[in-house]
Amino acid sequence: MEQNHQSRGQCILCVEPGVEQFLDLGSTALANKFISKEDIDAEEPKFPLKIGFCHSCHHVQLTEQVPPHAMFDDYLYVSSASETLKNHLWDLSDNITERCRLGADDLVVDIGCNDMTLLQGFKRYGVRTLGVDPAQNLAELTAQNGLERCTALFNWETAKLVVERWGKASVVTATNTFPHIQNLQDFIRGIKTVLKPGGTFVIEAHYLLDLVEQVAFDTIYHEHVSYWALDPMRRLFAANGMHVVAAERLPLHHGQLRVFVKNQGEGDVEPEVAAVLDNERANGLDQFSTYQRLAERAMTIKEDLHRTLSRLRDQGKRVVGYGAPAKGNTLLSFLEIGSDLLEYIADRSPLKQGLYTPGMHIPVVPAERLLSDQPDYVLLLAWNFVEEIMAQQAEYLRRGGKFILPVPKVRVIG
Repeated sequence: MEQNHQSRGQCILCVEPGVEQFLDLGSTALANKFISKEDIDAEEPKFPLKIGFCHSCHHVQLTEQVPPHAMFDDYLYVSSASETLKNHLWDLSDNITERCRLGADDLVVDIGCNDMTLLQGFKRYGVRTLGVDPAQNLAELTAQNGLERCTALFNWETAKLVVERWGKASVVTATNTFPHIQNLQDFIRGIKTVLKPGGTFVIEAHYLLDLVEQVAFDTIYHEHVSYWALDPMRRLFAANGMHVVAAERLPLHHGQLRVFVKNQGEGDVEPEVAAVLDNERANGLDQFSTYQRLAERAMTIKEDLHRTLSRLRDQGKRVVGYGAPAKGNTLLSFLEIGSDLLEYIADRSPLKQGLYTPGMHIPVVPAERLLSDQPDYVLLLAWNFVEEIMAQQAEYLRRGGKFILPVPKVRVIG
């Protein structure tokens, strides 16, 4: 059942009307709304999933938006489920603490703090911390960890409450949260309210150039309203009295952008910023034709993967999935892969085990099932953690199991 949503006639960033759609992924269920067995026959809300390019500011974005509370008030993804991500976030806390010379009097505010993995990294240095996140279930999950939390969506109103109760922050972080923001002007107004003079806003987000190079169309889902490159981001902050002082590409999730932002007049711009911008232009991120080619390649993957799974089924091979990330549900829905092609999906997160994937209703089981079952093939939905998963499942591979990787082209390893 298609639900109410907001169709944007204007760019989310520059408010100009020139946003042209280049890929329609269909009407899909919300990617993190896994369902129980009791609700599997109930009518499931679905929303259009379409992505476009702004010809004015070159920002890539969804053209339809779902109300934030429908996606974030109850949330099943936790950062600590991946050792790779946990280690990365602790390394980030090391980096920021050293770079910003944080001490016991400094406050770090993490927006979209999830299960507070990043803040636990900062806590090792005796820094004051505060997490801001609307997910009530995650607030209950982390209630006993001794870290302070504000259970709310971050906006200007929330920012004023944070300052009133906890004071101003030396650092504000948003790791894999900035793409979720629907009202960018209000959000940045909140950042400027929370930051103390000389403070730093640190962003990590999936990087648009990596999405294009890897044909990672599965990272497109309703939570991700924006698909950030540095040039549109730089324009956004410049229009709001801030500037990007540092930027770098990261290998995490097979491609992220880390950005440090300060108020205008604070901090020197590092030369890597210009280098990243030059590379974006050289790779055509400001050209609509780049995204038309991306859409064509996504359709090729859809055809190839569906053909591969159908052939294996017809040969009597058993195929399951591994990893139940939100991105996997975009892939399953767009490719129309259901339990007739994948028996089940193994995942390490207890929050998802025993549930069914949104849209395609494939059961999620504990990761240990792979060894007790030894299926012939595993479609790796969490392909962005391929090295970690291959190491975890070395015994499955030793016994002759094989993994199927869906992007940037369909291939079998093992």
